[in-house]
Amino acid sequence: MRQRVVKVALTAALVAVVLLAVPLAWAVRSVLYADQRDTLERAALAGAVHVSPDYRAGDLVELPAPPASARLGLYDPQLRLRAGSGPRPGDAPVGRALLGEAARSRSGGDLVVAVPVSHAEQVIGVVRASAPVSAVRERVLAIWGVLLGVAALALAVAVLVARRQARALAAPLEDLSRHCRAVTAGDLTARAAPSSIAEIDQVASTHNEMLHSLSELLRHERNFTSNASHQLRTPLTGLQLTLEAGLEQSDDARLRPVVEEALATTRRLHGTVEEVLRLSGAYGLPRPTPADRSLEDLLRSSEERWHGAFADDGRRLEYVGGDVPGDVAVPGGRVTEILDVLLDNARSHGHGTVRVTVRDLDYALAFDVTDEGEVRGSTARLFDRGHTGSGAGTGIGLALARDMAISLGGRLSLTGQAPTTFTLLVPVPHQEAGPDGPK
Repeated sequence: MRQRVVKVALTAALVAVVLLAVPLAWAVRSVLYADQRDTLERAALAGAVHVSPDYRAGDLVELPAPPASARLGLYDPQLRLRAGSGPRPGDAPVGRALLGEAARSRSGGDLVVAVPVSHAEQVIGVVRASAPVSAVRERVLAIWGVLLGVAALALAVAVLVARRQARALAAPLEDLSRHCRAVTAGDLTARAAPSSIAEIDQVASTHNEMLHSLSELLRHERNFTSNASHQLRTPLTGLQLTLEAGLEQSDDARLRPVVEEALATTRRLHGTVEEVLRLSGAYGLPRPTPADRSLEDLLRSSEERWHGAFADDGRRLEYVGGDVPGDVAVPGGRVTEILDVLLDNARSHGHGTVRVTVRDLDYALAFDVTDEGEVRGSTARLFDRGHTGSGAGTGIGLALARDMAISLGGRLSLTGQAPTTFTLLVPVPHQEAGPDGPK
């Protein structure tokens, strides 16, 4: 921005100088040439006064001293030089002056003024005054040099003033940009300081007010999430203890599997609540998450959990591990939660067979969840919180899954509309091959 301000100011100053200096320089040139001609004409008129009609009879004519670097001469009607100095014979300006009118012209590199000398209504001679054009040109160039120096000084002053103004304009904006970058980095306490520029102060004030409102909104959302999760933990813990106690005291072989399934579901729900609590504290930013569960165990557990639900709906659920080693460790908690969201979404909104495919991308694992359904219309708001698309559901599941994927440092996206395919990328540590195999 500083360079732009300086360029604009310099361009404006340059245009102003050119528009002023060029006509002024031309006017100075015209004035100097006109002044020199006037000086020569006055000298010629003064010489004509000293000319007596008797000079033709041989009387001596004493002409006044000419101006500096000028020459003054008297010519008779036959163009002969009779007194003073000048060309022999008289030139064209002298010939024109013999017609009775003063002549101004250039001749042989000189400015020439010829004035007729009259007696008894007859032209009896011509007084010729001349000066070198080079003398006037030197004066013109000297004044032009002064004008050029003044113009350069004006441009230099304009640059200095423009740089100072650019600093004054850019500093508050640069400060505001630093605060915006700090906010982007997660510092919601950053506030823009006031400056001496009202317009920038208005932007900074609006920024601070927006940041304050955003901070309050986030604080309320965090508090709500924390409070809701905290309030859920107590009854869930009580329910889990009750089920564990019932499992220990129950001797009914038919009831025992049901209690075990309910206890497993309660534990998963408890883990989900803990994950939501951690996610709300992470504010959706990537954070290190331990890879605490093998891929094989995670897929087997997911299949056991969802196989019955899809079978009840008359649909198939398939897991394809591909060439990915089963002992690869992944963050079990969050990956499980994301897969649960995608499978529940496929069960509620998809059709036909649901297939979970795992692919090794070297730097990450890709989990593809595909069904035989189709996503219609725009997908721009598919992951927006509260957007339900078809109108069914709460519009929270996919948004929560996306946030959990980001918190892992990964990404969740829709990679196919027909058939519907969601892909979860989970970064995994790069394994280098050593002498004894991968490590």
